[in-house]
Amino acid sequence: MRDTDEELRPILRIDFPPGERLGRGKIMLLELIRETGSISAAGRAMDMSYRRAWLLVDALNRMFKEPSVESQRGGKQGGGAVLTAFGETLIARFRAMEAKARAAIEDDLHWLEAMRDRNTAFPKETISPE
Repeated sequence: MRDTDEELRPILRIDFPPGERLGRGKIMLLELIRETGSISAAGRAMDMSYRRAWLLVDALNRMFKEPSVESQRGGKQGGGAVLTAFGETLIARFRAMEAKARAAIEDDLHWLEAMRDRNTAFPKETISPE
């Protein structure tokens, strides 16, 4: 049986030809880098390896004219990572796009909610960062 408190929610993903994507996973990784100051810690918080997190950051930094994350190598304080001004803007704009998309289809979401069969159980999907 499905939890009746679960809300329907649209998931925004932007496909960049020839195969890069920007979605909630990469944005969440950026938010966690901002919070933790570390690619490694952000990856751990998302239950992914440092290598996977680093590859996603590298992909983000190559997708745009400006990098989203700057990393600092070790030293007395150790290494770390910080979001650039562009990275901060990217998060804000992506979250705004999500809100606009949700607002645009709000009536349809209400209709789907009213029509859904709450007695049907579906397996939880695993979402990979995009």
